[in-house]
Amino acid sequence: MKNIHASTLSNKKHLFNSIDYIQVEVEITENHYNLPLDSLFTIAARKNAKRSFLFISKVLGKHVPIHPKKGLLTSVLLATRYYESYYGAKVEEKMEFISNFLNDNSAFSSISFIPKKINPIIIGFAETATALGHAFFDCFTMADYVHTTRESVPSQLPLITFEEEHSHATSHRCYISHEILANNREIILVDDELTTGKTALNIIRFIHSKFPRSVYTIVSILDFRSSEDREAFKEVEDSLQITIRVVCLLAGKMRVEQLKEEFQKNKFNQKVHEIDTNVEILSFSSIFQKANYSPFLVETGRFGIQSTEKEGIHQKVNQVAEILSAKRSGERTICLGTGEFMYIPMKIAAEMGPGVVYQSTTRSPIYIYDEETYGVRFGITFPNPENHEITHFVYNIPQGRYDDLFIFFEKNVAPSELHSFLNELKKTKIKSIKVVSFSDGGVSLL
Repeated sequence: MKNIHASTLSNKKHLFNSIDYIQVEVEITENHYNLPLDSLFTIAARKNAKRSFLFISKVLGKHVPIHPKKGLLTSVLLATRYYESYYGAKVEEKMEFISNFLNDNSAFSSISFIPKKINPIIIGFAETATALGHAFFDCFTMADYVHTTRESVPSQLPLITFEEEHSHATSHRCYISHEILANNREIILVDDELTTGKTALNIIRFIHSKFPRSVYTIVSILDFRSSEDREAFKEVEDSLQITIRVVCLLAGKMRVEQLKEEFQKNKFNQKVHEIDTNVEILSFSSIFQKANYSPFLVETGRFGIQSTEKEGIHQKVNQVAEILSAKRSGERTICLGTGEFMYIPMKIAAEMGPGVVYQSTTRSPIYIYDEETYGVRFGITFPNPENHEITHFVYNIPQGRYDDLFIFFEKNVAPSELHSFLNELKKTKIKSIKVVSFSDGGVSLL
């Protein structure tokens, strides 16, 4: 049986074959920074009747562990491309950014290189692009940032609601103040991929019905819209009399062929040997600020933040990273964000020293197949500790790979709610697990 592999049909065409279940042919039409495809993504089979495959990003830190600074640098490259494309700017550090992106062990610090005269409203899409959008926002000297959320916040009404049609969790909300949107500032929507663009058009239509403006920009790592999808964008532009700009790192066309009706699972199972795992509960609630009388944090951007707040957020992140770095028990550490809570854990992981990788839990059910070149080889399933009605997954953590693991929760989670998650994580044979929360409860370190 074939595993997933990418074969090059030509300089621009590449074929991904996923366990003889689906076949995806990709033809590249834009790659302005000449980034290797295998540095950005691979393909895996997806448990979703609306879409049979999933781009497994190698830069988001969602389904595959990444060097955290690579995730941050992806946003920097997107911001560079945006600034070059629509303002004719020359970014002096561009080649340095690209080199650092391709080198996992490179040094990187957040840099605001887009000047104050460009003052957009930036919206990151949950759950996958919350960190991508926030790190993109970091590149602006003057901007506002908010990310969409699947969370329902008690006593708060979302100003924006829209649907993501192909997702398992389709409803998005945006808790943003009326004052931020009541103007004609450019809105930039940040997502990890455009396959049809329907989600972006859905939010544009909703915003424009209440807060019309002239320019919307969509920023995405990948853009694989079909000709019909691109025509749909033109139709929305004409009907609403607006301009929709699209910025990406990689654009092209794709053709998907379903080879079999059912995914054939392999019978390989990792044997689980019981080991002693030390679990420690930590809290940093004394330095982070709760928002709108809720347990959610101001610093995530879920309720909107401005560029003037960035420095304070980074100082808090560095303070936490210094403490957690000293609590590492080995040289191989994995930091795990949870759901939409991705940016702050990624930034902390980036400052915790060498040998640290980052990824996050996810709602996406993906077929697992233990072959070396397949995108998702290992996985655990568990009820979300913050809401047991929602199933979460963690992928690609093989047994014995890491010495310690830090799990980051935005809100405090009662120890009794963690049992299922921790029991699954113990199967990875990690000896030290530290549960870190930022809002109420736990053993405060500060």
